[in-house]
Amino acid sequence: MKKLFAFVVLIFSLTSFCQTEDIEQRIKKLEETLINQSNIISEQRKEIEQLKAEIEALKSQKESAKQVSQTNSEEIKLKPTGLFGSSNLMNPNISVVVDTSAYTSNLNKNELGERFLPGFNSSPSEGSKIYDKGFHLNYAELYLYAPVDPYFDLYATIPFTEDGSEVEEAYFLTTALPKGLQIKGGKFKSSFGRLNSQHEHVWDFYDAPLPYIAFLGEEGLTETGFQINYIPQTPFYLNIGAEVFQGSNELLFGKEAENGPHCYTLFARTSFDLGNYSTILTGLSAVKGNAKNESIESNSQFVGKSTLYDFEFTYKWKKSKYKGFTLQSEYLYRKQNGDLEAENGSGYLKRIQDGFYIQGVYLFGNGRWRIGSRYDRLNLFKDDYKVNDENLYFGKDPYRISFMVEYNPTEFSRIRLQYNNDKSYRFQKTNREFILQFIFGIGAHASHSF
Repeated sequence: MKKLFAFVVLIFSLTSFCQTEDIEQRIKKLEETLINQSNIISEQRKEIEQLKAEIEALKSQKESAKQVSQTNSEEIKLKPTGLFGSSNLMNPNISVVVDTSAYTSNLNKNELGERFLPGFNSSPSEGSKIYDKGFHLNYAELYLYAPVDPYFDLYATIPFTEDGSEVEEAYFLTTALPKGLQIKGGKFKSSFGRLNSQHEHVWDFYDAPLPYIAFLGEEGLTETGFQINYIPQTPFYLNIGAEVFQGSNELLFGKEAENGPHCYTLFARTSFDLGNYSTILTGLSAVKGNAKNESIESNSQFVGKSTLYDFEFTYKWKKSKYKGFTLQSEYLYRKQNGDLEAENGSGYLKRIQDGFYIQGVYLFGNGRWRIGSRYDRLNLFKDDYKVNDENLYFGKDPYRISFMVEYNPTEFSRIRLQYNNDKSYRFQKTNREFILQFIFGIGAHASHSF
């Protein structure tokens, strides 16, 4: 009995000792944890104090910059220098883009010179680039930009060719209107459609798609007038705008149609993200105005109304700056009606035509290489060309297939090889052409839109 009692006491003592040791270990761990947490809290307090100091420094810098800006503005107002009272702080950004190419085709010189789109334009001089085989300086573009003052920015684009130069764009842009509102005035590329507002060196292919060539011409809708642009505060991106132009585009309107502005444009666009890497941009545009020109038929004059609609869709997938894919498409629908006056008589013209293009471009190889393909076509759904209710037929529906590969050594240079299998000239031979294009840019240039 005594032995049993002693054994029980021993077991109890050992258990108590173990529990005591376990409790001491737990206390030790808790103390260590508390010390670590104290150190972390101390470090976080230091970091908070450091961030507060940085915030105060940034506020101080911002206030100093604001005072300097106000002082400079007052000095400019009080002590004007230069032609318009500007200062050295307002030197313009200047850049030059040079676009050159080498061209070859299976067509001879006479066949190349006779290319045009029957039923869409009236002569080879309208809407198509006419080439001699060999080397070409397409253009050298001078681009200038600078803030005028706190309220306006000024832009100018002047392309130079072997035939001379002209002012392609020269316009002001407001910078101090209520949030989301902006006004543009002068001569500029209309925001109609996706491609129209872009300069040629930004295009993914060497030439414009067939609907642009047929309905707007190679230079697109570049007009003199005003634009009002508004981006409202919505949960998603929305851009709406309107334009008023003189209406000088000879394929749609014409300078002689009216003494004053006679071309009006509306547009709306929205975009949204699909996941982390994909974005969709889509929009609608419309341009309408009075027309008086000689673009319908040779030795005839059209007097009436022109309307052109555009639906655009762009999908961009950008996994990184080295890899991406862009799918872009536009559908254009043109409607014209009015009198067609010719030497041998006159009649009433009603013309409804459409066209579209779709293109895909893939970016790879450390962001230096791109490959792409494009299909463009006219008369996709509509091909009405009626004079006095008699529908005229001009031949097969025009279309073209293009392939390109390009290498960009840096962001300032581009080398592109493009092949066109062109069946857009109705009854004429298929034009199989190769273009080797070189684009170089120097100087400061504004970023391009999405």
